[in-house]
Amino acid sequence: MSDKNIEKKIEKLRAQVDDLRYRYHVKNDPEVTDKMYEGLMDELKKLEQQYPEFLSPDSPTQRVAGEPLEKFEKVVHEVPQWSFDDAFCVEDLENWEERNAKILEKIYGTRPKDLNYSVELKIDGLHMVLTYEKGILQTAATRGDGKIGENVTQNMKTIETVPLKLDEPLDIVVEGEVWMGTTMFERMNKEREKNGEVLYANPRNVAAGTMRQLDAKIVASRKLSFTAYDISLVKGESIHLSLETQESELKILSKLGFLTEKHSTICKNIPDVMKEYEKWHKREKSQEFWVDGLVLKVNQKEYQDALGFTGKSPRWAIALKFPAEQGTTKIKDIYVQVGRTGVLTPVALMEPVQLAGTTVTHATLHNFDEIERLGVRVGDHVVVEKAGDIIPKVLRVLEKMRDGSEKKISAPKTCSICHAQVERKDITDKKQGKSAGYFCTNKKCYSQELQGLKHFVSKKAFNIDGLSIKIVEQLLNEGIIKNAADLYTLKVGDLEHLERFGEKSAHNLVGAIENSKRVTLARFLFGLGIPQVGEETALRIAETFGSIQKIQNATKEQLELVEDVGPRVAESIAEFFADPDKKVLIESLLENGIRIEKQKKKNSQKLEGKTFVLTGTLSTLTRDQAKEVIRAHGGSVSSSVSKNTDYVLAGESAGSKLDKAKDFRIKILDEEDFLQLLGEEHQL
Repeated sequence: MSDKNIEKKIEKLRAQVDDLRYRYHVKNDPEVTDKMYEGLMDELKKLEQQYPEFLSPDSPTQRVAGEPLEKFEKVVHEVPQWSFDDAFCVEDLENWEERNAKILEKIYGTRPKDLNYSVELKIDGLHMVLTYEKGILQTAATRGDGKIGENVTQNMKTIETVPLKLDEPLDIVVEGEVWMGTTMFERMNKEREKNGEVLYANPRNVAAGTMRQLDAKIVASRKLSFTAYDISLVKGESIHLSLETQESELKILSKLGFLTEKHSTICKNIPDVMKEYEKWHKREKSQEFWVDGLVLKVNQKEYQDALGFTGKSPRWAIALKFPAEQGTTKIKDIYVQVGRTGVLTPVALMEPVQLAGTTVTHATLHNFDEIERLGVRVGDHVVVEKAGDIIPKVLRVLEKMRDGSEKKISAPKTCSICHAQVERKDITDKKQGKSAGYFCTNKKCYSQELQGLKHFVSKKAFNIDGLSIKIVEQLLNEGIIKNAADLYTLKVGDLEHLERFGEKSAHNLVGAIENSKRVTLARFLFGLGIPQVGEETALRIAETFGSIQKIQNATKEQLELVEDVGPRVAESIAEFFADPDKKVLIESLLENGIRIEKQKKKNSQKLEGKTFVLTGTLSTLTRDQAKEVIRAHGGSVSSSVSKNTDYVLAGESAGSKLDKAKDFRIKILDEEDFLQLLGEEHQL
């Protein structure tokens, strides 16, 4: 047989094996069994071994290939990875809908009457980001911190519901969920029980742990699945894809060979959504994967683009979680934690109870007013609840089960860590409302310093890779550091003699600290740990003032002009920067090499009220950069052309959107026209 004929035979075998895989694993075709293609797969393997020059990375034989990895490499996401805000009741959904309606009314001049929602089951799994070039899977990465994930491509290739090659040569980024089926989960736990091993708590944790395996053969043996639900980026010639709605996007994913959530539906309003919610709440355990709620997405991509994102989540989507799981247990003790702001939080230590697929032994009591309200005592039998990743909390006391041995808890007069006096202050919590808390008055309290440093090095702040809370505690206890600024003076010689450190690990940590020196103003501000200043508030303050010096010098009245910053938050910020110790800390951080990247501000409102649609490839800007520029000047970006479109920005290889713009007689701009429209204010 000639080489050409051998190559053709190999290609036909690959196509047939892949078709049978798709029908068996993705479509659940009852007429197809894995036995059908075992013989074909064996023949393909032999031919590829005999003729290695025809071996291809997208071959079905390469799903489980290669030696175990030494470690996972980091991957910078092309598209930021967001998480959804949560809703727990119809009121939460109505508030979300009203917020969105106001934004859309501001943009369009009226509230859209055609707004509807794509509703999908929320799979309790591990988020994954897949990048395809010319239709071939290039990388698969975990969410990570939203900007940087880990490269787990070798493991993802073992999952049979992941196409290694798409039906079209597209350049796209696909997002979805990796999950373990209940059948496999139960089989693994039976084996562990037989061997006298501790049982796994839930499929999600096992799936996450499996994807962290360095040996792909282990991953392949656990039969994970992948469900796709989003095309988050389309590049180059792939822009012809019609992604006008979430509904059409799911259909395209299915057509490309992905497993999609087959129970997704379109709801016209919130009452219809709640009917779906009630239906699936009763049937949440009816699927092979675990379901922990529904995901609502504004169906129209145009409205998604108009709504945009907050600092941490898309405005156009929300997760409607199923009710928290409840159980009864006994409180063994109540102890006090001291947070980074000095607040004293009582925590209940309980007898183990299974909730939401995990074993729970601790629950927050929030504050001492809550203890008084509940009437809780050490030794009480209580009802606790937990929903997903939410911290467990005590709901009520079962008073009739008391036997007289229970002990009352009083608010402390001194800090349990440093024994300084405590004081009672009014506090405002978004979830708990107004209440009062007890605070340690010693700003140099060890626990405050430790928790403050833990916050400073966290992923959402300075993101110092490898600097765990245990290492921070070790450095504090050894007297090597006393605050965050001291981290940036550390040398390898300061670390390598410490327990858990060697020369290599010391070099790695010093390198990670060095890499964290360049930071955005928002992250810098968040990392300082200012009371009542979260991620989103930090971002808005950074965008408004643009530099740390201006924020430090801002008056309480100036701070209150920032969106979402009320009198109490403004007062907290002003008090923080008035503290001489905080001024010294900031100066020391800057002296030790921290470089705050210039914060991008809204340049003007030159494009206010104008809606743009982008099509084709631009020469000096990426599409994301162009969108950023438009929004920075007050404009909005839509994914589809309509009568509400003001401009179509067209680059090379413009698609059908350009034709539609001509039909609607919408003004078409090339890149030069666009930059002229912005005028001198815009700088690349």
